Amino acid sequence: MGEQKPLDPGEAWRAVATCFLSTFALLARHRVRLPKERQEMRLRFADGTSARVYRETRLGSGSAKDPCTLVVTFRLRLVRGPAHALFRAESLLNTPLFVGFPGFTSKLWLAHDEHDRYRGVYEWDGTERAEHYARSLWRVLALVSVPGSISYAVVPGLRRDDVIADPGLIENLAPHNSAAWWRIQAGT
Repeated sequence: MGEQKPLDPGEAWRAVATCFLSTFALLARHRVRLPKERQEMRLRFADGTSARVYRETRLGSGSAKDPCTLVVTFRLRLVRGPAHALFRAESLLNTPLFVGFPGFTSKLWLAHDEHDRYRGVYEWDGTERAEHYARSLWRVLALVSVPGSISYAVVPGLRRDDVIADPGLIENLAPHNSAAWWRIQAGT
């Protein structure tokens, strides 16, 4: 992973607007699914934190031809205690901000962890597409997140569900001294 930074504002907001418009066609064709199989699954991370899946969003089969796993994290400003439940309910309205991006296949929405960090764990079709999305999303998240709390990790060549089922797959790609917040250790 190289230096992380958001896209130029104009480029990022154009990408988000295009995604937003594309989402309506996907919704009209009933391509967006909210499967329930993974709800309540708990993911544990190498930094000792864990978070529960509260929603999954999938486009079509949810399977990528050129798979990569994308993990995004952020901390919301001013959201504490009972406000977390309100955010989780409201977050469904954020679906048009990602589902229409080229390459999106699926997302696990994770509730806040022990440090109030939220994570999205995605399968994306194409590493460059995942990176473009993460850098575009940064502009949206910056509006509501604690400054300095936004990060992402792209793991090329691995399906999200394979990484969850066998976290050892990323050990060769991610040395133990790399940021631990995104390295999945177990899914239960």
